[in-house]
Amino acid sequence: MSSSVDTPTGTPGNAGTPETPEHTAVREAALRAAAAAPGVRAAGGAAVDAALRTAAELLRERSRDLLEANHADVTAAEQNGMAAGLLDRLRLTPERIAEMATQLDVLADTPEPPLQREVRTLPTGERVFERRVPVGVIGAVFEARPNVTVDVASQVLKARSAAVLRTGAAALGSATALVELVLAPALERHGVPADAVQLVPTPGHAGADALVGLPDLVPLVVVRGSGDITRRLSALGAAAGTRVLAHADGGGVLYLHGSADEDDVTRLVTESTDRLGVCNRLNLLLIDADAYERLWPVAEEALADRDIVPSLAPHDHPLGHEWALDSGSEAHVTVATVDGPLDAALTAARETSGLAASVCATDEDAATAFIDAYTGTGVFWNTTTRLLDGYKLLGLPETGINVDHTPGPRGPVTYVDLSLRQFVVLPA
Repeated sequence: MSSSVDTPTGTPGNAGTPETPEHTAVREAALRAAAAAPGVRAAGGAAVDAALRTAAELLRERSRDLLEANHADVTAAEQNGMAAGLLDRLRLTPERIAEMATQLDVLADTPEPPLQREVRTLPTGERVFERRVPVGVIGAVFEARPNVTVDVASQVLKARSAAVLRTGAAALGSATALVELVLAPALERHGVPADAVQLVPTPGHAGADALVGLPDLVPLVVVRGSGDITRRLSALGAAAGTRVLAHADGGGVLYLHGSADEDDVTRLVTESTDRLGVCNRLNLLLIDADAYERLWPVAEEALADRDIVPSLAPHDHPLGHEWALDSGSEAHVTVATVDGPLDAALTAARETSGLAASVCATDEDAATAFIDAYTGTGVFWNTTTRLLDGYKLLGLPETGINVDHTPGPRGPVTYVDLSLRQFVVLPA
């Protein structure tokens, strides 16, 4: 990363143009992270894992201070009219802090895959190996969710890189407390540069724009949030030459096949709507047309128990409209009919982002037909799409869920996805 430190100043894409304060703040954070990155790599896995365990201890020890900082963020957000679903994402509780600490312990105890594996021996005798190499500095843009600050930072550190994090303005106080009271002291205690986790200090979209425009300093950026924002940042990053892993639109689909058991319908609708402000919640409910009269009353009652309003045909919005991002209207689920497993799978893939879909059925052939036809990131049988989460699915925190329809890391992105592939050829 040494050459990147000498990158000339100027707004990305406009050489010689004076920088805005936001661009300057992001560049300075990126420079500090770049200077710390070699120290993260040199510290090694044992030191990083020890720092993660210490961070878990500090989360528990300093939970009162963290809750106070978060309370200030939540109070300000309430006064500014933030919707209930977004407030749920913003709010920390003692239980959520305890879960964050547990996830750090789990990550620290997770054995890493070998840094190098043998691929083959060439006919001439040379040996070919594939090696994982740290990126150096990885950026992240994410919504106002304090726990994501720790999730992303820990994954980046486990991948032996430094992080530059930009969170939503509403969570900036909480994120600052997590970095200053937990992450930085934990790193410093174990000989890992404290500057390896940088937080963009300025609110607003300009900081995110700047972060995806510094490919020489921050070549990889994980972007989370609403679809429109992530698509715009992906386009800016592509124009600048930055690799963007985008977690854009979400929305879980539940398909009720005609063979569905009514108890399973109630359970899946209930389990899939425990939180309404998250991407993998039930968003679109598809029901076989010939079983609608039997199954819809069951699903309707389960939705009513959650105080969720169904959006029934004719719809005045796209079928895949993501209610989790519709401020003030999160407590909705779209309902539509389909003609069997194939139509359901194609509808789910066509009308939504392809994040996740579940089939409720007792007919194995029908469930298999749906699974085989659905092309999204995760597909489930008689299980809630809420399981499409790095920690629930893989036992690891995640940086986001990638729904790209191209080769590369797809689904929950964890530290093993945040490395470069290098080929090494050694003599016979």
